[in-house]
This record gives sequence, C-alpha cells and structure tokens, in this order.
Amino acid sequence: MTFDKRCYREMLREYQMLVIYDGPIWSSDIDNLAGLVTNQLDDDLSFSVSQSVLSVFVEQINNIMMYSADKISKVTSDGRMLETSRGVFVLGFYDGSYFIQTGNLVSDTNASILKSRIDYLNTLSKKELRQYYKERMKAGNDNPASKGAGLGLIEIARRSTSPIEYAFEPGENGLQYFTTYIVICQKEAE
Repeated sequence: MTFDKRCYREMLREYQMLVIYDGPIWSSDIDNLAGLVTNQLDDDLSFSVSQSVLSVFVEQINNIMMYSADKISKVTSDGRMLETSRGVFVLGFYDGSYFIQTGNLVSDTNASILKSRIDYLNTLSKKELRQYYKERMKAGNDNPASKGAGLGLIEIARRSTSPIEYAFEPGENGLQYFTTYIVICQKEAE
C-alpha cells in the first residue's frame, strides 16, 4: 500500500503542525526530540517563550514515559529486557500561539488523580501557581504511586498561557486515553 505524501503535507501545513510523533519514547531520544522541537520554533521568539515551549515539551514527554499504561519491550544486544512507554506528541502553531498536545493510555486510578490535580491547578493564578510550586518543592513527594517529584503538572500550568485542557476517553481493562492540550502565546503578556 502507498500513501499520498502530498495529502499529508498539505494537511500538516493547513493545521500548522510542526512536529508529530507517535510511538515508543526512550529516555535516550528526549534530546533528539527536544532538538527537533527547538528547530521548529520561530527564530524571533523570545527566550522565555521558547523556554516555556521546551519546558512543557520535556514535562509532557516525561509524564508519558512515567505514566503511560501502553508499554512495549525490546531485548538489547546483551540480552537485557527494556520496557518503555508509548504516546503521541504534537507541536503546532495556531492563531499566534504554539500548542502542545499529548496523548497516552493511563489507568483509571491515575486518571482520577490527574483529573483532580489538573482541576485544582486550573483554579490558581500565576502567582498562586508559583507559590504552590515552592510549597511542593519543600514538601517533597507525598504520593507513593508517583514516580516523579509531583512538580511536572505545576510547571506545565505555570508555563501555559491558558488553563490546561484535557480529556479522558474510557477504554478497556481499566484504562483511559488521556489527552492534554497546552497553549503558549508567541508574544508574552504585557
């Protein structure tokens, strides 16, 4: 089977999608993906906006790596079994803003935790998010199910221009498909 590459190219241009990745995310690939993201940003973009886009990208990729319930395994040349997570990442540009959309499978338990955390973060102002981040840094990780320090979503909310948009689609076997949509304005707020 062959694909009409022009059709895909036109669709990507029409929707201004700069980077699309769907598949396994190995920790060794993060630098390469970050370089790809950086190369797609406008050269005239302010340092703080480009850092926000890159920071949200890194946090989102780390969240997929740590919490995706869609796992794949491979055997290394020395016979070790490595497991990694699968997910999808999209970087695009629309109406003067960059957007980052991610998707991956999560357990029902993690879906409930994520919903609660995101809903809370979306109620906070930028000043309150900064203060909450500092508090959480001092408090450490109080969630034994968490594989990280619990600061990633706070950092995403701090860097995002608008509230974190998200959705959960029910799946099978106690899993849900979790998507996020983060917007970062190209021009900083004055």
